[in-house]
Amino acid sequence: MKILFNVLSISVLMTWLAPGANAQGPRHNLMPTPAEVRFQPGGPGGLDVGKSFTVAVRGHNDRRLEAGIGRAMRRLEGRIGMELKRGLAVDDGTATLVIECREAGQAVPSLNEDESYSLEVSDKQAALKAATVTGALRALETFLQLLESDRDGYYIPRVKIQDKPRFRWRGLLFDSSRHFQPIEVIKRNLDGMAAVKLNVFHWHLTDDQGFRIESKQHPKLTGMGSDGLFYTQDQAREIIAYAAERGIRVVPEFDLPGHATSWVVGYPELASAPGPYQIERQPGIFDPTLDPTREEVYQFLDVFFGEMAALFPDEYMHIGGDENEGKQWDRNPRIQAFMKERGIKNNHSLQAHFTMRLARILQKYKKKTMGWEEILADDLPKDVVIH
Repeated sequence: MKILFNVLSISVLMTWLAPGANAQGPRHNLMPTPAEVRFQPGGPGGLDVGKSFTVAVRGHNDRRLEAGIGRAMRRLEGRIGMELKRGLAVDDGTATLVIECREAGQAVPSLNEDESYSLEVSDKQAALKAATVTGALRALETFLQLLESDRDGYYIPRVKIQDKPRFRWRGLLFDSSRHFQPIEVIKRNLDGMAAVKLNVFHWHLTDDQGFRIESKQHPKLTGMGSDGLFYTQDQAREIIAYAAERGIRVVPEFDLPGHATSWVVGYPELASAPGPYQIERQPGIFDPTLDPTREEVYQFLDVFFGEMAALFPDEYMHIGGDENEGKQWDRNPRIQAFMKERGIKNNHSLQAHFTMRLARILQKYKKKTMGWEEILADDLPKDVVIH
């Protein structure tokens, strides 16, 4: 599997928003830099942040927004070293920070989420306005990053910020297949993603080294392919909900037809060569590859992806597709005869045949296919995304 997949996503952190971002006044620690940052004149200092700090909400309010405010308040307490009042202020005229949110936004985070917001801070009050709850969550991260201190205490500098993402897809890949991690570690990484406004958790769940997501329809995938290290479906739902609370989508990756050792440990009949197979203990590119010529393979995958489509709500599903060297295909006379009969000239074209079959399965479950660049082929459906 490619390790460079999301270098773009990481590298854009400092240039997340529109080119020509305007930063005036003192240097700041905002990451990513907002689209427009204008520090206001008036000397040092700004809005005091101390024991009297309170938050009020105007307009739309819901449990997700209040939970986000609660998290921000607890983090602010840790920064300033003092306990703040619990709950929302009743009087938005005297609150330190007033949040005005237009609507909840989408129930399931999506590519089209409106994450825009404005933040204006004076000596008297901070006013945060957002189109959706997700936008308000992004603004709260900016507010926390603005915190400064001097010998008189903590403060937020006088500033006007207008912000919206330059990139709608800002991803981090988490490779649980090769490096299994407890859900507490995943949650900590999701918190870190939220802090710098990343919004796609690309969860790599299957590879040669382990199958990490429970399948109740095909239990030997984890029963024999995981060493007992996998996430139950309830744990996956917990991660999906935790991410959604922070405006983060979860896009799962199930790597095939190559990188398929963990698939065929329990189900060797799916492979392009006879088993038995064992989980790989080292990194690298290995031979086990699914057999794209057998209908039973697609029937198996139809059941599996139907199960996963019900579990993962995001509209995209990643099928990997990388680093298939086709060695098992080359050595299998039946696969070679299949290719000759259908005029399939090479292994790349055979993989395209497999990808198109799989894309149709995903379309049936209302999912859009993603894959690494090796799946690129002339006849792919136009909604397939090449990573």
